[in-house]
Amino acid sequence: MPWKSWSTEKVGVAFALLAAFGFSLKAIFVKLAYAVAPVEAVTLLALRMALSLPFFVIAGWSALRAGDALTRRDWGMLVALGLLGYYASSMLDFMGLQYISAGLERLILFTYPTLTILIGVLFLGKQFDRRLIPAVLLSYAGIGLAFAHDLQIAGDLRSVWIGAGFVFGSALTYALYSAGTEVAVHRLGSTRFSTLALLVSTAAAQAHFLISEPLSALIQPWPVYAYGAGMAVFSTVLPVFWQSAAIRRIGSARSVLIGTLGPMLTLGFSWTLLKEPMSLHQIGGAALVVGGVLLVTRKAAR
Repeated sequence: MPWKSWSTEKVGVAFALLAAFGFSLKAIFVKLAYAVAPVEAVTLLALRMALSLPFFVIAGWSALRAGDALTRRDWGMLVALGLLGYYASSMLDFMGLQYISAGLERLILFTYPTLTILIGVLFLGKQFDRRLIPAVLLSYAGIGLAFAHDLQIAGDLRSVWIGAGFVFGSALTYALYSAGTEVAVHRLGSTRFSTLALLVSTAAAQAHFLISEPLSALIQPWPVYAYGAGMAVFSTVLPVFWQSAAIRRIGSARSVLIGTLGPMLTLGFSWTLLKEPMSLHQIGGAALVVGGVLLVTRKAAR
């Protein structure tokens, strides 16, 4: 096959592109599921996590059995990061998608690199680079343009604000997760940490569902299960492995740079698959957000 003759760098770029493609589809799967039936966000999240878990456990089984016994501090860190990551961040994201377009959602989520850097400066003792200020201003100017687009389409300021607030909360919790992940990976290893954190997230999602919803809520039209499975496989499991494979070959900085294609891909999918209207405001906003993230990642790499 042609790809067998590719260089390590070319294979890494291909994996990074695949990861960006998969992650950009998550909001599309969620919106498609909402369009099929009045499914609750917690039900959809419970399906996503339950369907993703077996793949991660199989992949991380050897790592789970290896290494030293976990201390109380390790478990405390795992529980905190597991609750922040795939549980709280995803829950807020799914709730926000009930109110705003997939395009605006992806742009707001993409502020997490700047938020991660700010968290590092404020709480982890890292030095702030003033050259990052233009990147932050670009990102939030882009969100403002995309926000104006959604407001014109929705015509309901309250709904757009609610949805944007939920998704910004998702970006913030994911930034907290990202900031803490660096410490956790050094202590536990990437595979072991990722698998254990996902176990915590899955347990939290299932507990939330059992407390808030009757079991009959799992009775949904078959397309909801199909979209949930698609989100689990193509927007959770495979992109995580693809991203890891890309980082091993071309490094985290270049992988993140390629990942900035995500908002553009989500806009394209929302336009073609969801039939969401597109405007110059939205395209300009996406360009500004991507520009801001590019500045952040390049300066972080340096």
